[in-house]
Amino acid sequence: MSKAGKLRKAIIPAAGFGSRMLPATKSIPKEMLPVVDRPLIHYIVAEALEAGIEHVAIVTSRQKGEIEDYFDEHFELDRTLREGGKTELADRLQSDVPGVGSVSFVRQQRAEGLGHAIWSARQLIGDEPFAVLLPDMLKVGDSGCLTEMAEMYAETGGNIIAVMSCDPADAHKYGIVSLEGEGPLIDAIVEKPEKGTAPSNLYVSGRYILQPEIFNIIETLERGAGNEIQLTDAIVKLMETQEVRACEYHGHVYDCGNPGGYVSANVNVAKRRGIDFEIHD
Repeated sequence: MSKAGKLRKAIIPAAGFGSRMLPATKSIPKEMLPVVDRPLIHYIVAEALEAGIEHVAIVTSRQKGEIEDYFDEHFELDRTLREGGKTELADRLQSDVPGVGSVSFVRQQRAEGLGHAIWSARQLIGDEPFAVLLPDMLKVGDSGCLTEMAEMYAETGGNIIAVMSCDPADAHKYGIVSLEGEGPLIDAIVEKPEKGTAPSNLYVSGRYILQPEIFNIIETLERGAGNEIQLTDAIVKLMETQEVRACEYHGHVYDCGNPGGYVSANVNVAKRRGIDFEIHD
């Protein structure tokens, strides 16, 4: 049976190279690339805190110290802004800093896949349920994706995967869930099914709520696609003993790990915030 412990913690895996966004990510972590006026990871952490998460564990790697610096207080900047009369801006920047102890950092010392990145934060999670938010996937809607998932979790417990609908003709590009009857229980996850064979048009979209038993599964899991330890493989194994549900999110998602998605995120977030800008042919 699945547990229904209180959801307090989240993991954000931010250790990847960002190869799809080279050459920018040679010197800037992809999670620090700005969407309008704040880095991508700012939005992801904000989504977690908005959903009631009390402690965010960010998994990083070498040469990603800028992420840790961003979530620290900047005393010199604060003082300069206030002395220059920019109190409102200083207050806003101060309010953006999470409370002391609410964000921790751990390094994934070897690039061995998403599953391994999640496992690297196991000591910070302990024996508690936790959320996972992939920082490439910026989700925008009337409510936060993780907020909706947390509401479902409060009712059902267990494990939850955020899904979004795609054009059935594009289902072969994604990890697709198969539902029991009308759902939301998931009975299978099919990674990039052959064209015309997808069990649904609902794809896994970068947000999860998982029970801590998955850490033991990951620890003994055989390597999968790309010779890496895959989180999806671990979830499929977890489904043998625990329930996994789908939570369909009806907002918008922007894959900021590739140039097209990143540009779309900037344009659409700017529009949503009422920022004036011009696009010239």
